Amino acid sequence: MEITDVNENEEKKSLNFIEQLVENEIKEGKHDGRILTRFPPEPNGYLHIGHAKAIYVSFGIAEKFGGKTNLRFDDTNPEKEDEEYVEAIKEDIKWLGYEWEGEPKFTSDYFDQLYTWAQELIKQGKAYIDSQSSEEMAKQKGTPTTPGTASPYRERSTEENLELFERMKNGDFEEGTHVLRAKIDMAHDNMHMRDPLMYRIINAPHHRTGDTWHIYPMYDWAHGESDYIEGITNSLCSLEFEIHRPLYEWFVENIKDGEYQPLQTEFSRLNLNYTVMSKRKLLQLVEEEIVSGWDDPRMPTISGLRRRGYTPKSIRSFIDTVGVSKRNNIIDVALLESSVKNELNKTVPRVMAVLDPIKVIIDNYPEGETEWLDAENSQEDESLGFRKVPFSREIYIEREDFREEANKKFFRLKLGGKEVRLKSAYFIKGESVEKDADGNITVIHATYDPLTKSGSGTEESKRKVKGTLHWVSAEHAIDAEVRLYDRLFMDENPDGHKETNFKEFLNPDSLKVITAKVEPYLKDAKHDDKFQFQRKGYFVVDKDSTADKLVFNRTVGLRDSWKK
Repeated sequence: MEITDVNENEEKKSLNFIEQLVENEIKEGKHDGRILTRFPPEPNGYLHIGHAKAIYVSFGIAEKFGGKTNLRFDDTNPEKEDEEYVEAIKEDIKWLGYEWEGEPKFTSDYFDQLYTWAQELIKQGKAYIDSQSSEEMAKQKGTPTTPGTASPYRERSTEENLELFERMKNGDFEEGTHVLRAKIDMAHDNMHMRDPLMYRIINAPHHRTGDTWHIYPMYDWAHGESDYIEGITNSLCSLEFEIHRPLYEWFVENIKDGEYQPLQTEFSRLNLNYTVMSKRKLLQLVEEEIVSGWDDPRMPTISGLRRRGYTPKSIRSFIDTVGVSKRNNIIDVALLESSVKNELNKTVPRVMAVLDPIKVIIDNYPEGETEWLDAENSQEDESLGFRKVPFSREIYIEREDFREEANKKFFRLKLGGKEVRLKSAYFIKGESVEKDADGNITVIHATYDPLTKSGSGTEESKRKVKGTLHWVSAEHAIDAEVRLYDRLFMDENPDGHKETNFKEFLNPDSLKVITAKVEPYLKDAKHDDKFQFQRKGYFVVDKDSTADKLVFNRTVGLRDSWKK
């Protein structure tokens, strides 16, 4: 992890390679010291944790050097885009704590200018209409070691190219009949420079422009030109676009008027194990109802992480820990989980909830009596203070916290064993059990020592015991639906098996729904309120909660359950 120090020399050492580049540009007076980055998502799905890194880099660079960032939607494929995605993306960026410059921008804002520039390239003999099929063009592309061959339409006249291009725009042709290609070099070492596509025909309405256009620009053509229109200084993108950079530069060089030219710089994308990051595959999970939606807490989407209980700070801390580099690698998802544990441990109240309850009757506690005991809300933050919890003769504890018979290493409740402490309450000792006809334990009988009341200051209350259990009063307990989420995939690299569909690695136990008993303090908990359930993990109130039904999602356990 790179840590920035107030000392100037230390700060210089901590700069990542993009920050060093920008710092040098400012020193050289490039762009008059102006810094303008952009984040250009496609509105064809929800953003995921990988996009969060791209947001962190683009917005973070601008923040660090006093610049600004544009939000520009790359809306060049109307068949896959939707206004729902536009609004979701804006919400995710704001939730992460970033603000873009001015109003959101769209590549469709520049369709007229892009079309005009394409006409100019045709007039200069640098673009032409190709009427071959996609299969024919692919065959002529060549290989990385052998040159491609020219299209038979490469030398079409300027007049014919312009006429066909206009007719394509007007919707006179079926999809796949014509494309516009740049005329560069079919023998170029970089295959992206071998007469790349600039426009294709798509006879579908656009979510912003309606039926105005029947041709839509390819990413490589639209991307750099949009950067140029907006005056972007630093076009930051993931490493797979490094090989596209010569084309990015060629397009801008052939339309620019003056010395200004945006600079494309690539960094490694964020890849997590036990996760798929393809929006196409995430959409498949949604459409096939394998998950409940884009914001299903098992999804790596920003909205899914938010619903699961992650915070903007924990995600930004995680990305900061991962760092920005030129090397692709796969990050252990446990690092992401650790980041949210570290934050929630310091910031959320600790409460008691019993996930697998079994009743305990304290035989020597007065019947009908209730005590309201003081329970500490946090051991990390004293400002969270105390709350009152009810204690009565009948309580619930976790089923796993009792054994009828156990060895000396079991320090929880057992018959004939030593005392255990009930958190914020008394010491109890197991005495007997009740069982059903099948021999299953239904009730545990115990006794308590009234002199061991927590916080009473008596010598008895200061006695040391090896086991402390969480509990809830049976009379006052509230039923709550608790959704126990685990990893969606069992394989460390579900997307890395060419001959196996990624869905074959789905974890059948990625969601378990149970009814838990929770303390009455949680009765008024609201959507997105976060808590640590003592000894069980971190939980958040789900949006499905109502006044009559509490619903909690497990954010993360206190320990890694898959390492048991």
